[in-house]
Amino acid sequence: MNNNHHWTDEAEARSEIKELVGEYYRQFKKPMIEKVFQPGDRISYASRMYDEKEMQSLTDAMLDFWLTTGRFADQFEKQFAKWIGVKYAHLVNSGSSANLIAFSVLTAPELGERQIKRGDEVITVACGFPTTVAPMLQYGAVPVFVDVTIPQYNIDVSKLEKALSPKTKAVMIAHTLGNPFDIKIVREFCIKHNLWLVEDNCDALGSEYTINGEKRYTGAWGDIGTSSFYPPHHMTMGEGGCVYTNHPLLHRLILSYRDWGRDCFCPSGQDNTCGHRFDGDYGELPHGYDHKYVYSHLGYNLKVTDLQAAIGIEQLKKFPSFIERRRYNWDRLHKALEPVDDKIILPEPVANSRPSWFGFLITVKENAGVSRNQVTHYIEEKNIQTRLLFSGNLIKHPCFNPIRGTDAYRVSGGLDNTNRIMNNTFWVGVYPGMTDEKIDYMAEIITDAVRM
Repeated sequence: MNNNHHWTDEAEARSEIKELVGEYYRQFKKPMIEKVFQPGDRISYASRMYDEKEMQSLTDAMLDFWLTTGRFADQFEKQFAKWIGVKYAHLVNSGSSANLIAFSVLTAPELGERQIKRGDEVITVACGFPTTVAPMLQYGAVPVFVDVTIPQYNIDVSKLEKALSPKTKAVMIAHTLGNPFDIKIVREFCIKHNLWLVEDNCDALGSEYTINGEKRYTGAWGDIGTSSFYPPHHMTMGEGGCVYTNHPLLHRLILSYRDWGRDCFCPSGQDNTCGHRFDGDYGELPHGYDHKYVYSHLGYNLKVTDLQAAIGIEQLKKFPSFIERRRYNWDRLHKALEPVDDKIILPEPVANSRPSWFGFLITVKENAGVSRNQVTHYIEEKNIQTRLLFSGNLIKHPCFNPIRGTDAYRVSGGLDNTNRIMNNTFWVGVYPGMTDEKIDYMAEIITDAVRM
């Protein structure tokens, strides 16, 4: 290879380097991605979907060597906010961090009577991913667990009023594997009782929900929405997440808690955007204390890097096609498994929704003659990856040992379906890289498993 390059400028150098990266993808990565499926090949529940565009964009950011949040992050945030239909979107380093920030901002004193304080209650579910609930406990709030429905696997909205107490300040729940919860009922409940609504949208990006003829993406109906860009999710940055809102004050608070808790809103690397860097009065600090180092909250550093955002920019362009393929794969698998609906409960979308499916949930019936574990063991032996519905029942996990039976949380009503899911439910993938052959093979193996 000729290493004696004589580039006329940086733009020419970048162009050639990125073209070489494209050639690398086409020679070494593309053949692996496009490998023809043979029965017995490993079928993962999820996988990254990318081509040379993501690798070239990542190279572009690498050549900048800015490393922290910068121009690529700014571009993604603007494009993502426009796409999902909100005013403000802020990148963070993971979906779990997005949930942490979303909850943290609700504890800010700027919110007055609506501030969540220690001992205040938040309605949620125990059947889901733990980082939807963890911030509540970490801030001393009290999660109030409500049961879910089968086969939608979302909060049972008929139990909301009973879960309410004078201490209730918010509802924070996830849309399960792409299937929206009943946003209309939950939203009306929150408006009626002046509660915050946080939509954990990490597993449902691209799902749509309609209320009175108005269609929005999930995540855009509540006060705050969160997303994850971890590799198995609907689109990826590797690690990465996003917090978004239409609320101007929440927007400012999100930035503060994400960026060390600082009062200053200057972008990274910039100074004195407000023009009053050295003439303010804050707390008990001396007059004129440098505003860049004034902290109005006890925050974090949860920013994303430009390297990740550069990948996200290209992923977002492909995203509509990802959604459509997920829906196609889910529909194909559903139809193929209908002949064994005497053995399993097939999933159903919630009314008024058009899900962007993350996975395909299956509950093995009690009278099926076979257990969930027997079914998943059989499927895994055939090299098909399975997953449980995350924690199943979070209260049953070791992380609850120190607080089990205390007033750190409470359960409203029973958790019968939550426990049923913990014992009898699993899911398989429907990610966009799955071909008809993979879907059909999965259906064949699942059918064999439940008929054992």
